[in-house]
Amino acid sequence: MAKKSSSTFEKRQKEKNRQQKQEAKRSRRIEAKQHKADAEPKSGDQDPDIAGIRPGPQPLPEQWGESNNDDE
Repeated sequence: MAKKSSSTFEKRQKEKNRQQKQEAKRSRRIEAKQHKADAEPKSGDQDPDIAGIRPGPQPLPEQWGESNNDDE
């Protein structure tokens, strides 16, 4: 009679480890979703880089301001 190889046992162990890893990943995702939902919303929904900018033409910087009209 032929001897059974240990590959069947190794396959079972590998599958079990894979399932445990997937379950851990799933629980981390659920935790992250709950943490996001519980977190306080950020102050304002506007990008801080463009917070002071108005739509339309912007005012000129001080160095380019009204002082250049002295030629008239």
